[in-house]
Amino acid sequence: MATSTASAARPAAAAKSVTRARVLGFLYVGVGLFIAFAFGGASGDSRFQLNLESVGSAVHVPDLVVAVRPAVLVLAAACVGLGAAQLARGFGRRTNVVLGIVTAIFVFAFLTWAARGSSVNLVGIFQSTLLRAVPLTLGALCGVLCERSGVIDVAIEGQFLIAAFAGALVGSAAQNSWIGLLAGMLAGGLIGAILAVLTIRYQVDQIITGVVLNVFALGITGFLFDRLLVPYQDTLNSPTIFAPVAIPLLSKIPIVGPVLFDQNVFVYLMILLVIVLHLALFRTRYGLRVRAVGENPEAADTVGINVLRVRYRNVILGGLVAGIGGAYFTLGSVGSFDKNMTAGRGFIALAAMIVGRWNPWGAFAAALVFGFADALQNILAILNVPIPSQFLLMTPYVVTILVVAGVVGRARPPAADGKPYVKE
Repeated sequence: MATSTASAARPAAAAKSVTRARVLGFLYVGVGLFIAFAFGGASGDSRFQLNLESVGSAVHVPDLVVAVRPAVLVLAAACVGLGAAQLARGFGRRTNVVLGIVTAIFVFAFLTWAARGSSVNLVGIFQSTLLRAVPLTLGALCGVLCERSGVIDVAIEGQFLIAAFAGALVGSAAQNSWIGLLAGMLAGGLIGAILAVLTIRYQVDQIITGVVLNVFALGITGFLFDRLLVPYQDTLNSPTIFAPVAIPLLSKIPIVGPVLFDQNVFVYLMILLVIVLHLALFRTRYGLRVRAVGENPEAADTVGINVLRVRYRNVILGGLVAGIGGAYFTLGSVGSFDKNMTAGRGFIALAAMIVGRWNPWGAFAAALVFGFADALQNILAILNVPIPSQFLLMTPYVVTILVVAGVVGRARPPAADGKPYVKE
């Protein structure tokens, strides 16, 4: 019976794969034609700066000057060519790589058109992208920790808000950013512990629990902001922001140095956590047990793994990681707390986790895409692009919808994700 079901599923999967390949082929051709007709009529040159004035590199890289019309038409032809190749024979396992290339071509063509007669600092864009990806990556890592063990964490937005508030309050009162960061971590961990108790111990619906915690966080931080932070703005809502820390020698590398090695502590923590969590999940006994619990908790229980303990531990650890991401808003970016300052980025972090296929490196890559979309709308506003500001502010959220809608293909979550476990 199982064999016949699998045999019937294979032709359906193959048909779906062929359909997706055709859709992507026509999409690439359409993107190429759009680039040619929308941006190909512009004239003049665009200048892309490859140095940051505030950071001295060991070698000065000359600016990249691009003639708009020829560059746009070449990029359009490249998209059409990739689309034709996709329709003719497809790219197999490299489909998502080609999709990324087409996306990069479109973005560069758009920037070339938008910067005509002006200049754009590419290093500044890359640096801003990495900074804006920090909370998204940390929130996505929180989701990876939780869902790999079988618990859905929709409360990342609430963990961000509570941690941002705690970081601002404690960091200001103690006049110490590190203590504020610790407070933010603990606040995120506290929400994670509440989520764990409600969903694991009492088996409350995980989605509903996450939504309730988000609403609670929004309400309690708004109330405390009005009653506590507003009257004492100077003493309780003015934490010191972590300053950038330049790594000797590495920060002087052209282009790469200012982006990766002249950042604040949150960027270094993010990269460290991505590496550590990837190794922990896929190279250690701990990770094997977590993945076993997330895929088949009954089988894990039969071999002596304490399923509930693994889930409790991962959800609380995820809360601590999300707490770092929340503290970034007040201690690494803005420098003060405001109502609903996270603006839905916890949900974008969830999208990054899904697009990244529940893998730390994949989540980081997806967060960079969303971070770039966020940074891009600021650059376009500076360039006075004739696009309404409301549409520019929508950019990161529109990108999120498009990506999660299935452009990158169907992602399979852990088999036991969202399913409570009752020990028999």
